[in-house]
Amino acid sequence: MEASCKTLRRSIHSFLQNYHYFTSTAALLALPFSASILISQTLVPASSSLLPHVHSHLRTLFDAAGFPSSSQLFSILNLKVSQTITSSIFTLPFTFTFLLIAKASIIQVLNHHKPTLPPSFTSIILLYKPLLLTYVYNSFFILSANASCFCILFLAFTFAEGLGYSSSSSSLLMSASAAVLFSVILANALVICNMALTLSGMEGHGGYMAILKACVILRGKTSMALFLALAVNVGLAAIEALFQFRIVRAYHIGGMSSWPFMALEGIFIAYLYSIFIVIDTIVSCMFYKICKVGLRGDQEDKHYFSIEFPEEDNCGYSVFKNFKEVP
Repeated sequence: MEASCKTLRRSIHSFLQNYHYFTSTAALLALPFSASILISQTLVPASSSLLPHVHSHLRTLFDAAGFPSSSQLFSILNLKVSQTITSSIFTLPFTFTFLLIAKASIIQVLNHHKPTLPPSFTSIILLYKPLLLTYVYNSFFILSANASCFCILFLAFTFAEGLGYSSSSSSLLMSASAAVLFSVILANALVICNMALTLSGMEGHGGYMAILKACVILRGKTSMALFLALAVNVGLAAIEALFQFRIVRAYHIGGMSSWPFMALEGIFIAYLYSIFIVIDTIVSCMFYKICKVGLRGDQEDKHYFSIEFPEEDNCGYSVFKNFKEVP
């Protein structure tokens, strides 16, 4: 807990040191993505035909897996997963462009002891490619984590049904346990993906090797990473709730009578969301630096694997630069 608070303090200090750049250029680069996130949570469920299709397919999948269809927990889980998938599809173009460019600009500043502000456009574009590649692999990693979790739950419910545990109390207990297990697996997968994205920007290499190296770096520091992620996500969730209360609720009550003020307030809330995205990226970079220092400071009698990113030889084949055990 003390190390997590220290990381947050260092992140806020770094944010204040480069306050003008982070609150202007970086936040404005992330603003379209923030607006798309906030708008997607309101417009996509109400107007898109994609959500009912995703919801029905997931419900069919849950029923085929033997999950109790009458369980309130699985109904909520099905709805939230469907909304997340639909919102992700809607915001995908903004994620691939504005979000990754904003993260590249922030990482470029934090990757140097004496940064030059603003960073050059060429350096940002050079970081954009590994970030994009890592984000694509992160998407497949998240899908794999969800598929693995559903497979485990399917086996668990099938085994319990075979033993005769099919009462309402047993179903409720297993549903609650399944929800906790799904949350833990998904939270750890998101932490690994966030570290992989930060690592690819700090080291300039992307792809599946960034995910593998993130798993090695996070070894023994998962609880700290989860605490840092929780602190930032609580702030993001509060801003999303603020948007629902101030903009969506006002729209349903008063209609378009005061749309200029609603639009200005909505832009300001989206800007606050961008500020938290900037802070989240700074926290991830600071946490990455702490993890790297921790790896170097391991005791001499401990061993860990030094993983280097693959290089391409003259024939175009991938060759590992170094993969050895370091004493």
